[in-house]
Amino acid sequence: MDRTVVTAGRQSRRQFLQGSLALVSFSLVSGCGLLPPQMQPAPGGPKVRRIGYESAASPSSIAARIEAFQQGLRELGYVEGENVVIEYRYAEGKLDRLSELAAELVRLKVDVIVTAAPSSTRAAKEATSTIPIVMAYDTDPVGNGFVASLARPGGNITGLSSLAPEIGGKQLELLKELVPRLSQVAVLGTSTTPAYQQMSKAMESAAGALGVQLQHLDVLETQPRTG
Repeated sequence: MDRTVVTAGRQSRRQFLQGSLALVSFSLVSGCGLLPPQMQPAPGGPKVRRIGYESAASPSSIAARIEAFQQGLRELGYVEGENVVIEYRYAEGKLDRLSELAAELVRLKVDVIVTAAPSSTRAAKEATSTIPIVMAYDTDPVGNGFVASLARPGGNITGLSSLAPEIGGKQLELLKELVPRLSQVAVLGTSTTPAYQQMSKAMESAAGALGVQLQHLDVLETQPRTG
């Protein structure tokens, strides 16, 4: 069965995690192509599955997301300690630890790795090309080099993408409705992020149609986001 990377628009990261649960479940119990044959459920009955969860943040900073993740798993029939074991690994802001943590999950032979943000997805990708990886969210998985395309990711990575460049144009339209005489708009963005060019192109197109001039202000991040 073909896989796709699901685009999630303006949903919260909590919703991203909940949405990724279906993909995690699909990876664990179906023949969707994410799992090799030896990892399919045994004919004799259910098997306790092992999920690796990697985040660059600390447990306390993403407690709500972890709670949503666990709740969603229970709703899908996966109860921690009964038929699923979750191996949590947190870098706690020390991004140089992500590669080590990903390698540790691989050594544990988890069935699937859930990554909380692009930084942990990259570490997991570098650690394994066979264990399924489910991204809780990513701004631009194609631009980041994680998947070949949203429609056909290829490889061992799938998940949710928050890339929605058309939103920028919609925001301009709303501003124009609120301020009919609007002629100039300052746009804050980070040019080094993969999604920036697509978002800028969509906004420029809308600005031309609306007769609005854009002024782009580049805000460079000192370190990658954690999650």
